[in-house]
Amino acid sequence: MKKYILITIVALTVIFQSCTDDLNVVSKDDDVLSSDVLFSTPDGYKKAFAGVYGNLTLTGVLGPDNSSLEGVDAGTSQFTRCLLYMQELTTDELVWSYENDGGTAELQRNIWTAANPVILGMFSRTMVSVAYANEFLRQSTPEKLSSRGITNAATLADIALYRKEVCVLRAYAYYNMMDLFGKAPMYTENDPVNFAGPEFNRKQLFEFIEKELTAVLPDLKAARTNEYGRLDQSMARMILAKMYLNAQVYIQADRFNDCITMCNEIIAGGYTLKPKYLDNFKADNNTSAEIIFGIQSDGSVSQNWGATTVLTNGQIGAWENNGADFGIGGWTGALRIRKEFAQKFDGAKFSQDTRNTIGKGVAGDPGKQRSIDIEDIGVKTQGYILSKFSNKTSTGVNGISSTFADTDFPLFRLADVYLMYAEATLRGGNGTSAKALEYVNALRQRANNNSTVGNITLSDLTPDFLIDERARELHWEAHRRQDLIRFGKYTGGSYNWAWKGNSSKGVSIPAYMSVFPIPEGSLGANKNLTQNTGY
Repeated sequence: MKKYILITIVALTVIFQSCTDDLNVVSKDDDVLSSDVLFSTPDGYKKAFAGVYGNLTLTGVLGPDNSSLEGVDAGTSQFTRCLLYMQELTTDELVWSYENDGGTAELQRNIWTAANPVILGMFSRTMVSVAYANEFLRQSTPEKLSSRGITNAATLADIALYRKEVCVLRAYAYYNMMDLFGKAPMYTENDPVNFAGPEFNRKQLFEFIEKELTAVLPDLKAARTNEYGRLDQSMARMILAKMYLNAQVYIQADRFNDCITMCNEIIAGGYTLKPKYLDNFKADNNTSAEIIFGIQSDGSVSQNWGATTVLTNGQIGAWENNGADFGIGGWTGALRIRKEFAQKFDGAKFSQDTRNTIGKGVAGDPGKQRSIDIEDIGVKTQGYILSKFSNKTSTGVNGISSTFADTDFPLFRLADVYLMYAEATLRGGNGTSAKALEYVNALRQRANNNSTVGNITLSDLTPDFLIDERARELHWEAHRRQDLIRFGKYTGGSYNWAWKGNSSKGVSIPAYMSVFPIPEGSLGANKNLTQNTGY
């Protein structure tokens, strides 16, 4: 089992009890840890450290419906669920049938406002990560450790490493703020509590994150050598690689050479493609040597309404009633895919592609065949479904719960690195075309059970091919919005999809919607923050 998550749960019972209303709703950096008690022993430091990780998984300590963020519902503030909704539900890859669920209709129809509860949940949850990280860093200085009688050399070395990892988690939080909102209030451990942080724009955030990660990277554990559930050098490099690939969007700079450098270093870390694509999305995917960092999920000890629980339950069809195939109860057609994504798998090259898990209806029943079009989002039998995620292990054993998935969310995978290398090379970076083609074809051969039937040639390796290939390989993994923006296909009308802009056929949306609005409550609480243009 995933032993590290057990530590996290214990830690969060201590950490979450002292959240304040200001922190929860408006992301004010406050003293959220009970320092006198929690940090009095080496074990307390480990629990607090685990709690910083735990904010990526849990919403509270009283069960999946409990939120530590006062005024923010658990269902609209679980980190991976919010990430999924903002990066996927706003694109061509999926729709959510139950539009009465807070914020979902506005996101999937691209009509959101600063009052959207999912946007508030993501902003608040992410800034809470910053607050937890800062408090851990404040409480773990050499001076604090000495004053508490913590002097054992091995313990001090452990805590020094914890500090480096916490810096990466804080950098990852600010990376998400930079990508989603284009700005954020800046807080570090050197600021006093109850302090209204200054607003950092994208360039300032980019520079902060890059400096932070570059500084700690040499002291992190080497790739694939850390305790399961904890990050290593490759996690830091992956964040940097993502930043460099998107640098033209973020800071209007060409950093493709740097992206390729990071990709090469990650690839050299010993990761390998999982022989069977779908095994990356099963209940024992914690054993995958392809996953660079997974956000943990356990159906018993970390029950939450996070991404893998949503995806596994949501993909079960209203007609198909196929939950038993995936070890889950299912939510009767909560998720379906949009026409434009389904068409990415058109053609003979994809007939045997294992990434193509599209379901078009009930076999043998002509009355239960699905249409590719979704004319009414509330009709759960319109539109195709997917079968990508599973609550069964690779050997067919059901997860411990039929409601909450055991499947970890694969935040970063080697397959993504291969595609990033190819894209950065195509955009003028100093990679080689031969290596780029090799990496793309490695994914396509894996998808076709080692057959070369789906392989491409160098002339096929174009921007239009790559954006579609990223969808085929990485769909439902919280990359799509960022990818479409980078390729110039998100806002505007050059590429429309069903229900984009609140039209069943899709219409243009304005350029300002490439970032989300700052939540209303956050603006009211920190007068240093300004609203994004257009909202």
